[in-house]
Amino acid sequence: MLEKLFVDPAFQMQVFETMHDGLMIIDKDRIIRFFNRAAEKITGFRREEVIGKSCTTLDTDTCAELVISDSEQICDLFRNGKVCDRRCRMRSKDGKPVYLLKSAELLKDKNGKVIGAVETIADITTLYLKELELEEIKQEIRLDSWFMGILGQSEPMQTLYEQIRNAAMSEAPVLIWGESGTGKDLVANAIHKMSRRKDGPLVKLNCAALSPYLLESELFGHKKGAFTGAHNDREGRFEAADGGTFFLDEIGDMPLEMQAKLLRVLEEKVVERVGEHRLRPVDIRLVSATHKSLERLIEEKLFREDLFYRVNSIFIRTPPLRERKPDIPLLVAHYLKKISLVNNKKIGQVSPPALELLVNYRWPGNVRHLINALEHCAITCKGETIEISDLPEYIFREKMSPQAAKGQSGKELVQTALARHQGNRTQAAKELGISRVTLWKRIKEYQLAD
Repeated sequence: MLEKLFVDPAFQMQVFETMHDGLMIIDKDRIIRFFNRAAEKITGFRREEVIGKSCTTLDTDTCAELVISDSEQICDLFRNGKVCDRRCRMRSKDGKPVYLLKSAELLKDKNGKVIGAVETIADITTLYLKELELEEIKQEIRLDSWFMGILGQSEPMQTLYEQIRNAAMSEAPVLIWGESGTGKDLVANAIHKMSRRKDGPLVKLNCAALSPYLLESELFGHKKGAFTGAHNDREGRFEAADGGTFFLDEIGDMPLEMQAKLLRVLEEKVVERVGEHRLRPVDIRLVSATHKSLERLIEEKLFREDLFYRVNSIFIRTPPLRERKPDIPLLVAHYLKKISLVNNKKIGQVSPPALELLVNYRWPGNVRHLINALEHCAITCKGETIEISDLPEYIFREKMSPQAAKGQSGKELVQTALARHQGNRTQAAKELGISRVTLWKRIKEYQLAD
């Protein structure tokens, strides 16, 4: 039954009309003879407007003609026989640019004579525009506000950059200390990329993410049959990092027993796989990171003092976001562009009042926290500009002091919020972190003009 349908012209046309890609058939004189529904949608031209006309009606920027004589011209397709996945741009009927992925091939009769060509077009406009935005982000990263993948121009960041440069010139172990979300992994990346080991591997491991049992296997590797599930010999992260840099994140969470083994690696530069009695030499540069106070852990007998001095030859502190407020507008602009791209939503800017709130918030989760807030804004924002009403509520709650929240000496605060929102009580209440009813009571209490 199906075989009979395939030779039925009506069924073939039905198949052509259900395609998502545009389909066009032209004769040997380059006159359009078929134009499916998808081609209409992509180009904006109705089939009645193009059938019977030259294919140059749909001129694209890749259409090229070779002049044979004063009276004869031939296009690339008829000269080369096919066009495969060629990107091109055309202007739709309403004048808007459309970016296409085009393929075409000649049609021949049973004697091999060319009788026309078939062409498919796929609309890749959305993909193309995203590629442009990604390229803009890449170009942005090359600007002066960036340092080895780290964004910031403030004085604390300039100090950090100088520390990274100095650390990269040395082979000594580095300890990076900073609150969560301050970019300790980015600092480790920068040190590696600027060091003489930049052509070697950069291997990372988070001590807090693994149990002590798994941590040992990950660090040192294991021999086949060393434990249940060890079906093959496996090299550890130390061996994988040979000739490069090993970034050990959250070293403060490393068990004491493992700390002793790490100390041996640093002192003797050898590793021993689990279940194996063979020493393997390794050449690594250790970069560690933690958000905990290792000195306090030493007092609590949770961290070895000898290991502390071994990993702490060079100390780098990553500044929290509250200490680098001038960088917040830069960070907002950059991450908002990335978030808009991922969510396919055009959000171009943040209003000055909303940006002021973002700059003055304390950001306990630092840059990671800021990114999370911007992702929230991207969901709630209805237009192309993030307003105060789009910000997470916790930002407003912090802005209002407990004294103002009780209605004491808060008249100026209420007046400012109302003025900022041109009298819009809903948005003013949200900025103040109170309900609309409470705001109404404050207006009456302070005898503010309605």
